[in-house]
Amino acid sequence: MQAELIDRVAAAKERLDAVRREVARVYIGPAQAVDLMLVALLARGHVLVEGVPGVAKTTLAKAFAASLGATVRRIQFTPDLLPADITGTYVLSPRDGTFTFRRGPIFANIVLADEINRAPAKTQSALLEAMQEQQVTVEGDSYELPGPFVVLATQNPIDLEGTYPLPEAQIDRFLVRLGIGYPRREDEVAMLVAHQGEQPAARPVLDAGDVLRMQALCRSVHVDQDLYEYAVSLTTFTRTDPRVLLGASPRATLGLVQAAKAAAVLGGRSYATPDDVRALGVAVLAHRLVLADETEAEHKVREDVVKAALERVSYRKAVRPA
Repeated sequence: MQAELIDRVAAAKERLDAVRREVARVYIGPAQAVDLMLVALLARGHVLVEGVPGVAKTTLAKAFAASLGATVRRIQFTPDLLPADITGTYVLSPRDGTFTFRRGPIFANIVLADEINRAPAKTQSALLEAMQEQQVTVEGDSYELPGPFVVLATQNPIDLEGTYPLPEAQIDRFLVRLGIGYPRREDEVAMLVAHQGEQPAARPVLDAGDVLRMQALCRSVHVDQDLYEYAVSLTTFTRTDPRVLLGASPRATLGLVQAAKAAAVLGGRSYATPDDVRALGVAVLAHRLVLADETEAEHKVREDVVKAALERVSYRKAVRPA
């Protein structure tokens, strides 16, 4: 049984490496960005991509989605966007006088929510049920969303005029926050060279069924009891830091463990390690913290809190592979 799991994980790693290579053909930037998106995908989570305009946030999201061979819909969030524009609505048929449900763009495997903070809270909330329960409710009727289902949301953290900050309840639904800064010099030069010719497009290397099987495989990854306790200790630390008003929630603890299991598969292992947890601590936990005092560098303070937890909370027992 264990040998079979190891073989399945090795096969999954080969397929995931193919996704990495395909995205790298289109997106010129740090490989960690693609890895975080793959971790979120395998852990059935969602990704919040933040960065100033022009750093290829949408290019990365579109290339990643295309490489999965799944259905993709893009929603451009604007101040006049309504919840029904996302979930869909009932439409009257003039022929027989009956109402039929017209599905909105949320009914896709990969939903690109571009500039999500441009829409008001009422519209943003239309995503809450979808992100947590993979369904939407319209006029009292519930509709299940296709699997896999991942929201890739982008927002500009600098130009905040005319925006609506995401509520804590929605931020907590994002498994990871991916910050994209300016590229390295060599990457920017490579981008200029690439744009002189025909723009490459990502080709599908997986399909929806492949992704679902890999997600199921992640649930079989072994996690030592001590690692569960380590994850709880990390999130507990964030709740006691004096700089924090609201620390990481139990949902964050669960997300941290799920992300560590996904990272194990991405690394070709059938078991998670403390290094998996530590490597993902900032990406999974920092954006969920609510600070006691507002500062101009809020996210840096949040990251500092998580880094302090990683430095001060020790894992005393070596991992024991299953």
